[in-house]
Amino acid sequence: MAAAGASGPASGPAWDLIELLFFAYRDFVGDADAVLAEFGFGRAHHRVLHFVHRNPGIKVADLLDILKITKQSLGRVLKQLVDEGYVIQKEGEIDRRQRLLHVTGKGRELALKLANLQTERIARALADAGPQVRESACGFLSAMVDADSRDQVLRMIAR
Repeated sequence: MAAAGASGPASGPAWDLIELLFFAYRDFVGDADAVLAEFGFGRAHHRVLHFVHRNPGIKVADLLDILKITKQSLGRVLKQLVDEGYVIQKEGEIDRRQRLLHVTGKGRELALKLANLQTERIARALADAGPQVRESACGFLSAMVDADSRDQVLRMIAR
């Protein structure tokens, strides 16, 4: 598939890539959305659960920085996850004002269920696309991240 506008903005919008990203994202999160709906959760809950699961003991401030959302938005979602037993908050050992977040066993189970659904979709796509596509996809998606945060993102996901 030729990428319209792939040579740069001067040749016009890259409609095919823009729309493929929209549709790929729709279906990628759609698998998890169906499971989340059973719990009365949405995509914001998924993002919080994902990053708390992947970063045990993460500070609320660091989670806000990753998600690029307001404290108020996080507060609503986090309260529901805590109230329903998916996430716990602990005081920092050195600074008791810090709130460190951890998933519970129930939270871990849900996070893994959602990650496995998304991994299945990724595995199917990689199998259909061919053997060298994973490295190219990683390079492309990395390049889509703002340059000023790219190194930080790559370090975070390299664990």
